[in-house]
Amino acid sequence: MVMTTDEKSENYRVTAGELRQFIERFERLEEEKKAAAEQQKEVMAEAKSRGYDTKVLRKIIALRKRDKDDIAEEEAVLEMYKEALGMG
Repeated sequence: MVMTTDEKSENYRVTAGELRQFIERFERLEEEKKAAAEQQKEVMAEAKSRGYDTKVLRKIIALRKRDKDDIAEEEAVLEMYKEALGMG
């Protein structure tokens, strides 16, 4: 089956429209991500102003994302290394 120029053009318009939608959705998500990052920054600034150590808060947040068994294993190895170096 051979497509006419009009049919090819119509397919292109549909594809271009869909492509535009994907790009615009992605751009909106980028804007939302930027806004969320700014809000996270504000939360940390507030916590810091109330006397919390933001470096430790960030570590706790990272730990909460991880599997408990992985954390326990890493901590055990850390303790073993610290003891070997006379730090424990």
